[in-house]
Amino acid sequence: MKLRKVSAAAATALVLALTATACGGDDGGDSNGSGSGGGDKIKIGIKYDQPGLGLKEPDGSFSGFDVDVATYVAKELGYEPNQIEWVETKSADRENALARGDVKMIAATYSITDERKEKVDFAGPYLLAHQDLLVKADSDIKEGTDLNGKKLCSVTGSTSAQNVKNEIAPKAQLQRLGGYSECIAGLQSGALDAVTTDDSILAGFASQDQYKGQFKLAGLKLSNENYGIGVKKGDTETVNKINDALEKMVSDGAWKKAVEENFGPANYKYEEAPKIGQIVQ
Repeated sequence: MKLRKVSAAAATALVLALTATACGGDDGGDSNGSGSGGGDKIKIGIKYDQPGLGLKEPDGSFSGFDVDVATYVAKELGYEPNQIEWVETKSADRENALARGDVKMIAATYSITDERKEKVDFAGPYLLAHQDLLVKADSDIKEGTDLNGKKLCSVTGSTSAQNVKNEIAPKAQLQRLGGYSECIAGLQSGALDAVTTDDSILAGFASQDQYKGQFKLAGLKLSNENYGIGVKKGDTETVNKINDALEKMVSDGAWKKAVEENFGPANYKYEEAPKIGQIVQ
């Protein structure tokens, strides 16, 4: 009789434990959103320091075109904005972040290249950007050759400024700084004559309140940058779902609205939304 009482108590404890596990404890969802959607949350990689594209605001919120695109895509995958966990993914760590499963997808000025496609899969492209120049609004720099003898800035590790010097303006004076914010500050003060990188990035900086009306894009289109959304290699199902979401975003007008809201103040002459899978060389 004593043994029977102990067994009943053990059984009751087991039922309670199972009930607690079902109701609480483990949240039951993959932290990187690897399910088919509608899970507890999804982790998305973005930049934290690119105004107009991916920026962490002082209040902890996030803004920019990449953020808007990723939010729309996540919604189509079954996730509300409050279910998104934004993860900073620096350029050098994007492929590793996907391979490790740190994030489900990355929307971070991520240009589609053959080299990168060996390591990750891409949905998109969702934006066609170009290397360009940002100059003061009253600058007389209209062509690349006008940079000869001028001070041209880009960030350390970028090939953008060197490409200009090698191919267009051999007498340009290159200045390499730690970040684009420093280049923009130098342009504003007059210490620099031009800044070069993707036109979308330049437009994002120029659209900030403190810079509105001070700068302009030269519109040179020095290269083609096809921005895609990166996912883990082999995850074809997610690629297809993201592509469907991107096509819907274009067709319902949300894509154009996001472009104009994030880049409009810089008078960014953006390209029409690219066709899915169509890479412009």
